[in-house]
Amino acid sequence: MKKKAIAGLALSALLVWLSIRGIEFRGVVDGFRTIRCGYVLPAVAVMFLMQLLRSIRWGLILRPIGKVDQLSLFSVTSVGFLAIIAIPARLGELARPYLITKKSRIPMSSALGTIFVERVLDSLTILIIAVVAFFFTPLPPWLVRSSVLFLLVALTLFAVMILMIVRREATLRVLAPLIGRLPARYAEAVNRLIDHFIEGFRIVVDPALLLFVTFLSIVIWLVDVLAIYLLFLAFGLHLPVAAAFVLMIILIIGIAVPTVPGFIGNWHYFCILGLGLFGIPKTDALTFAIIYHALSIGIVILLGLIFLPFNRFSIADLRRQTGAKGL
Repeated sequence: MKKKAIAGLALSALLVWLSIRGIEFRGVVDGFRTIRCGYVLPAVAVMFLMQLLRSIRWGLILRPIGKVDQLSLFSVTSVGFLAIIAIPARLGELARPYLITKKSRIPMSSALGTIFVERVLDSLTILIIAVVAFFFTPLPPWLVRSSVLFLLVALTLFAVMILMIVRREATLRVLAPLIGRLPARYAEAVNRLIDHFIEGFRIVVDPALLLFVTFLSIVIWLVDVLAIYLLFLAFGLHLPVAAAFVLMIILIIGIAVPTVPGFIGNWHYFCILGLGLFGIPKTDALTFAIIYHALSIGIVILLGLIFLPFNRFSIADLRRQTGAKGL
């Protein structure tokens, strides 16, 4: 984990350097002074709405295996996203599954399966939106090719999920030779873990619920586009709505790069890269990136800190869960 942290720190430092290289910092300061707060406040409200919609969607994905009240879902979601941006090596991804087990009878491995479903649905909806956006604005070939590749991967993962839940026994039989190589006391636990993990996919065999969750996923990312566009207006950037779609897609690719907690460096560099496609000068793009990052991360931190007293956990708790029998 230390090696990953050092590598992430080095990459983050490189991206920060690339982001500020050649920047006129007086121009950045001047850019802060020209922000139209009348658009910033609605953008913040939209970001809050996005977090609320995420918790509602997660509750629907969880519904086939257990019902959780909305306040608990929003509370756990808020703390979970705080963990994602605060804990290195993506260990924070385990926070939501871990915390939801404390508020329900859902096994952690099943909850982890629902997070996997959520990520695949996010990938599919974002990439479908990307394909639509490509019709309205010319983009670099590398971005088009990358999006098509990721779409194929997401579709493959979705098909695998359906196959695993529909043919669960067959899946376990296929994995049996590998599991059988483990000591008997571990083999049983691993077999149970995999079975519970697959249980988290149950929404994919409920067409009506899956359709509604997919619709909600599209709404969530359209809300994200709205937040970006409102910030365009706040900075006086005369860009089409399609630019907000493209920037969102490039940012999602960028924050997937493992760097230091908080997406410092990769958020800013890829934001500059995305805005540069539409002719926005680097100084203006960096000013936008700093404010957009501060607002987005600020909302996550604020909500996380509000609900953290009711959802306490430690990094040691998450590490233990990665090897626990009841994961």
